[in-house]
Formats: sequence, C-alpha cells, structure tokens
Amino acid sequence: MDKEYTTQHTTSRIQRSHTSMQQDQQREQAYRYLREQQWLLAQPLFLELLVQQDDDRELLHDYMTVLDGAGQFDMLLAQAQQALDYHPNDAYMLAYKARALQKLNFLSEATIANDQALLLDTNLPLAWINRSGLHLLQRKFPEALRSSQRAVELAPDAARAWANKGVALLNFNNFIEALYAFDRSLVCDPKNTFSLNMKSELFLKLRRLPEVVTNAEKTLLVDPTSKEALTFSIQALRSLEQFEALQTMAKTLTEIAPTNIFAWENLVRALRGMGKFEEANAAFEPLLELVPDSELFWMLKADTLYRLQRYREAAAAADLALRLNMEYLPARRIREKSLQLMYQRKRNKHVESNK
Repeated sequence: MDKEYTTQHTTSRIQRSHTSMQQDQQREQAYRYLREQQWLLAQPLFLELLVQQDDDRELLHDYMTVLDGAGQFDMLLAQAQQALDYHPNDAYMLAYKARALQKLNFLSEATIANDQALLLDTNLPLAWINRSGLHLLQRKFPEALRSSQRAVELAPDAARAWANKGVALLNFNNFIEALYAFDRSLVCDPKNTFSLNMKSELFLKLRRLPEVVTNAEKTLLVDPTSKEALTFSIQALRSLEQFEALQTMAKTLTEIAPTNIFAWENLVRALRGMGKFEEANAAFEPLLELVPDSELFWMLKADTLYRLQRYREAAAAADLALRLNMEYLPARRIREKSLQLMYQRKRNKHVESNK
C-alpha cells in the first residue's frame, strides 16, 4: 500500500512539474509576442494563461496591453469592467477602461474613469497619457501639453506619451520641438505608424520634401496600406515633379482606395508628366465617374486628347468643361485650337484627294 501511494504521489508530482513547465513556456512565448507587438498571436496565449492563473494581476494588466495594441477596444472595455467588478480600486484597470472608452468615442465617460484612476494613483503613466490624449481630442492644447509633459516624465519609454506631446507642440506651431518629440516616440517604438505619419506631415509643412518621401517609405515598410503615408508621399513627389515615383504611389493608392479622387488625379498628372497621354486618357475615365462636374478635369482630358491629336474628342471634352463654366478660359482655348486643327486636317485631306 505504501509503495502504491508513493508511485501515485511521484506520478502526480511529475504531472504537476510537466504542467508547470508548459505554463512557463507558454508564458515566455506570450511575453515574446508582447515585446514584438504581435498582438494577435499574443492574445490567445494570454487568455489561456489567465484561465489557469486568474488571480495574477500583472498578467491581467499585460493582457490589457495586448488588447489595446490589437485594437480590440470593445473587448478591452469588457475585460476592464469585469476586473473592476472584483477590484474596484484598481487604478490600472480604470485607466484601461478610460482608454477603451476614449477609442470608442465616449469621451465624457473616459474622462471620468481616467480621473478616478488618477485619484487612486497620481503617478500612473497610462492615466497621464490618456489625459493628454483626451485633451487633444477636446482641442485643449495647453492642458494637453502639460499632461503629455507629465506623461513623458513618468514614462520616458512610452511612445504614445511622446507622440501626444508632439501633437500638442505642433498645434503651437513649435515644429522643431514637435519633430524631436516624434523622433523620441520612434526611438521607443520604431513601428509607431502614427508618429511616422506625423513626421511626414511636419516635413511637408517645413517643405523638406525629400525627407517626406523617405519617411513615407519607412512608414510603408511597416504598413504597406497606409493611406496617410501614400498621401504625404504623393504630395511631395508631385511638388518635386518626380513623375515615375508619383505614378507608382498614386497607382497603389487607387488600388487601396478605388474611390479616392486625390489618387486618381495624381495618377493622371503623373502619366501626363511622363508623356504617357494614352494611359492618362484611360485614367480619366474612373476620375470623371467620381467627379463628373469638374471643369478642371474635363479641361485636362481635353488637353490630353489634344496632345494625342484627337481633335474632335478634345473639342467635345472642352465643350463639357464650358457647360460647367462658360468663363473657363483654358477650356475655351483648347476648344478653339482643337476645332482649328480639326478643320485644317479636313482641308488638307480635301486638297490631297484633289491632287
């Protein structure tokens, strides 16, 4: 009997040891995904760990970080509220509840929850980051700057704290310090597309156009579908008259956003800039479907057809522009030149036929 008991006890101990080892490996993997910001891979691992260790507050807090990073704000709100039902004075959970409410556009409720978090812990970095973000959304820029300054003092490695400070400074036209803040944000998180895009916007304001293009390329390596990065790049490339690169970026944006007028217009302008008038003429079709009442685009189509020596079609397109605006002189000039050359071509043909 003693031998049987000893065997069972040993087996049970080995099983517990094996289970513990599996949990340690799972925890290590979960935190590796967390560090690498692979949120969707981290999420199920953290959830499984919490089922096994539901009293681990640190694990729960980190799970909130994962949900936030994954953009799962409905779930973040539900999890935070559930935790608060058991621990109503958990400042961290209140701050994450505020974060979820803010992202779900319940700003008043978010402010209340965040203020409660700060009452419980006046040095909680997440709550100060939240407060600066809420002030920015409410366009309270002096308060946002003060809150973000407090946030970076408490959490100098928090990318969002520096990003919020950068936005606040930008609203005071303090471009150089704002640029420094976004750079600090990117030191903390090189994949922070918000800060990358804000840098592109700043470079554009400062007319540092080559840097806009370079920075937008960095953003697109992180997020190839970033409409903001593509838009900033297109604006800079058009000013630089780098039409081949402009064509590439504009075409990409039309594929991501097929109803984006800005994208189609710049694709047309890039093709015209490279002398690809046949391709430009084809690109006018989706553009004019989106904005059929633009005298500018009808005039540009007329000019494109004129350059292709399709004078009858050019005159017809110019007529459509003039129906929209009878005083539009560029369209009138193209119409007159097109008709003149069309009739001249007819006369030349007539003379040739009589020889």
